[in-house]
Amino acid sequence: MLLKLARMPSVKPKKKIHFVSLGCPKNRVDTEVMLGVAQDGGFELTTEADEAEVIVVNTCGFIGEAKKESIDTIFEMAELKKVGSCEKLVVTGCLSQRYPTELSQQMPEVDHFLGTSDMLKLGKVLKGKADRMLVGNPADWVIKASDPRIITGARASAYLKIAEGCNRSCAFCTIPQFRGKQRSRPIDDVVREAKQLAQQGVLELNLISQDTIAYGRDQARDERSTLAELVQRVADESGAKWVRVFYLYPEKIDEALVDLLANHPRVVPYVDMPLQHASDAMLKKMKRGHGKDRQKRVVDHMRSSIPDLVFRTAFIVGHPGETEEDFAELVDFVEWAKFDHVGVFRYSDEETSGSTKIEPKVAEKTIASRWRKLMAAQRKIARAKNKALLGRELEVLVEGPSEEHELVMQGRYAGQAPEIDGHVYLSGGEALPGQMRKVRVTQAADYDLVGEIIDEETFTDAPAPKPKKRRVSLKVVGTQGDNA
Repeated sequence: MLLKLARMPSVKPKKKIHFVSLGCPKNRVDTEVMLGVAQDGGFELTTEADEAEVIVVNTCGFIGEAKKESIDTIFEMAELKKVGSCEKLVVTGCLSQRYPTELSQQMPEVDHFLGTSDMLKLGKVLKGKADRMLVGNPADWVIKASDPRIITGARASAYLKIAEGCNRSCAFCTIPQFRGKQRSRPIDDVVREAKQLAQQGVLELNLISQDTIAYGRDQARDERSTLAELVQRVADESGAKWVRVFYLYPEKIDEALVDLLANHPRVVPYVDMPLQHASDAMLKKMKRGHGKDRQKRVVDHMRSSIPDLVFRTAFIVGHPGETEEDFAELVDFVEWAKFDHVGVFRYSDEETSGSTKIEPKVAEKTIASRWRKLMAAQRKIARAKNKALLGRELEVLVEGPSEEHELVMQGRYAGQAPEIDGHVYLSGGEALPGQMRKVRVTQAADYDLVGEIIDEETFTDAPAPKPKKRRVSLKVVGTQGDNA
């Protein structure tokens, strides 16, 4: 008897796509949505740019250094159309939203341009049925829980974007020009996404927007929610272990939010509040809408009301009109407040910002000197803060292998936000990414800690053979201010 063998249909290999995400966590969320769009479109995600048929660069256009990094990255990726597998180069985000005409004329290598509200349009691009210029109105889009999204980085931690845009008019900032006015997400939709992320194994939810304290103010009165209500519901309903709030503006803080930060077991007592300066004259030039006295009252109130508060802030040095007296006042303020974490930006003129018109300008050499002096003042404070933790027992979220040594695991305690505040290097035991482990702090440097694991291992899968206990020595002092 003859057997007829049916010809098996050949499986067409998936095309590969590579993403480069530049800038802030808000940009990262946008990139994660595009990752989801690409996967839904049948593309295979690759970390190797030279293997990808499609490359997407999500740009930052906030300040001069960020713009330069974005442009350099675009040209670097464009080279892979000559020597790699790249067939299509897509540029998205703030830079293309801000300069669509200029980029389209000066970058013929780029096949498609998308703006800050065009993440879902990537689907049309990947299908090959899209125009080259797809930059839309920045007010056209707000992320939804139903949008596809793939979490990047340490998978036990994720950013949760609660609003888009900003209604403030700070003199140095151009973000409202290319992100649009404030658009708060409905509270139910935010909570729905928070639950989805927790179901995927996310233990830490980091609430972000351009102006988080203003959440809900743009909503219709009968639909309006406050930030405190949102934080309460996310903490109560999501199932996440830690809920962290970023980017609070220095105005009078709702006492309900202060109470959550002080008392809720899943709301991290961590305040991120960019103050930008401490001189009344500079705060006025920056159009911040308040003076140093209000800032001092806010800092005092938060410190006295929230036990174990960890306070992060950011400042700008070299803003037009900043005198030596203004800068000295800023240094004095930092030494008075003793912030746990400080980021320092070096001012650069942006052609469409109000600050560009302010005189006199501060010389670049002076700006660099002031940056170094302020960072040196803060480094002493940070070192003392970390040394005060020696001997303390802390709960640490394990992230994965250290960048310094793949055999050493690293994580963060609640007072360290992802990517900006340093790490806890784990010593004396075995740990897996995504675990919460109890450690005792044994070493402290300017930004990082070493902690010895002191609890029992709680593996979710079959336990791996136990290696010899590793001892970790903290030899390198970090420079977290460089990433502000």
